[in-house]
Amino acid sequence: MPERRLLLGDEAIALGALHAGLSGVYAYPGTPSTEITEFIQQSPLARERGVRSRWCTNEKTAMEAALGMSFAGRRALVCMKHVGMNVCADAFINAGVTGVNGGLVVLAADDPSMHSSQNEQDSRFYGKFALVPILEPSTQQEAFDLMAYAFELSEELRLPVLMRTVTRLAHSRAAVEVGDPQPQRVLPPASERTRWVLLPGNARRQYAALVDKQPDLVRRANESRFNALEAGEEGGLGVIAAGTGWNYVREAAPQGVSVLKLTQYPLPAARIRELAAHCSRILVVEDGQPFVEEQVRGLLGADYPVGGRLDGQLPRTGELNPDNVAAAFGITNAGPFGPARLLAPRPPQLCQGCGHRDVYTALNKVAAEYPGARIFGDIGCYTLGALPPFRAIDSCVDMGASITMAKGAADAGIHPAIAIIGDSTFTHSGMTGLLDAVNDRSPITVIISDNLTTAMTGGQDSAGTHKFEAICLALGVEREHLHVVVPLPKNMEEITRILREEIEYQGVSVIIPQRECMQTLGRKLRAKKQAQ
Repeated sequence: MPERRLLLGDEAIALGALHAGLSGVYAYPGTPSTEITEFIQQSPLARERGVRSRWCTNEKTAMEAALGMSFAGRRALVCMKHVGMNVCADAFINAGVTGVNGGLVVLAADDPSMHSSQNEQDSRFYGKFALVPILEPSTQQEAFDLMAYAFELSEELRLPVLMRTVTRLAHSRAAVEVGDPQPQRVLPPASERTRWVLLPGNARRQYAALVDKQPDLVRRANESRFNALEAGEEGGLGVIAAGTGWNYVREAAPQGVSVLKLTQYPLPAARIRELAAHCSRILVVEDGQPFVEEQVRGLLGADYPVGGRLDGQLPRTGELNPDNVAAAFGITNAGPFGPARLLAPRPPQLCQGCGHRDVYTALNKVAAEYPGARIFGDIGCYTLGALPPFRAIDSCVDMGASITMAKGAADAGIHPAIAIIGDSTFTHSGMTGLLDAVNDRSPITVIISDNLTTAMTGGQDSAGTHKFEAICLALGVEREHLHVVVPLPKNMEEITRILREEIEYQGVSVIIPQRECMQTLGRKLRAKKQAQ
């Protein structure tokens, strides 16, 4: 008898991968994908089987290492949030050209409404760009089931498979039926060098072969058991419900509506034409950007009425919910999913006792002495320094941008140009920018605020812990302009003095305020107390 377990969507994905014979998970922590790798790290089955599960330095290294495991004939999973797809895009797109050996599944967790992200990009575009299959689960059970299917599909087609989920599915729980795990899949290592060496002559042949596979991918989507068409009243409304949107349609749709549940891409063109022939108009319900809607409009032509996010029947931005989907059917709900009106807003803030607080206190004090000072921030919990009471940073764009933006601003005459970046973000994407600055002898001051962990996503290991001085020296930062300080109120005089001196230096200087995150320290102390 299958076991029933209450699982987050992320946990269902992780368990599904383990039960599908996974040999390695490669990931950089990023909400809402983090719990997938954490579940595997804590799994007794993963430990028993020796599943590789340590965190990677960034998403590009994760993708490339997973591709190497696939090359060796093992099944690998790559996990990231949607903006991580931008980082791994070079390897991901080319993996469609090389193809795979062992099954390779890339999990992208999108974040509509930007709960913890700087944009709402839709990862399905990457799958279409790379010409690889895309899977989009609607429920936790389907997320579990799709993992085995995805690995089988990957090995059968010899292509990576992109699985796309969203925050609402990743971070909600449901009962999932779980069977017995498969043994780990072991294939012979790849031996066809011309497939894997993307010199132009080889790449042209490989790309032509990838294009030739596209009709088969469409056929499989048309025949997929996951793309289910439920016919309603002839001549009535038809709905294409993708991913989590299917749940809201199932809850809100009036009787007689025809529904095509969409889980496997490329678009199942035959199924969509079948739906269109049965209905007088189509509503596309999808979380994210109008990825399906735009393609359906092109498939059916300008004369066939297709609605959704583009024509305002559904909101153009943010998450779907039962209320806005019901409104698209002409049903008015009470609106329980709107913002609470009786609660005072509580903006996020840095933890009490956090070392970042003392860094910003010192930084604001010194920056106030320079009317032209600009402070370039980065991605991490220290980004909260943009909010009251500090209001300390002037930019936050993407991982690693603080150093390179400070460099560009200094090139344009801004003085002082100060960059603040976290320890994990520095190793993820900041080191190359620092090398550019060193090579150009840019007059910038870089603050690597080191709390000894990847704090924003829950305290995962940081790749450069206890290595930052060595890294900076190796990149060419001069020893006399590299400082490690302890961010505490009692050290404020020393920290502000060093800041003033290094701002005046006409070259690259690095200051590393180093103190452990209060949250991880608290967990360690509690664990130590419980062990006694």
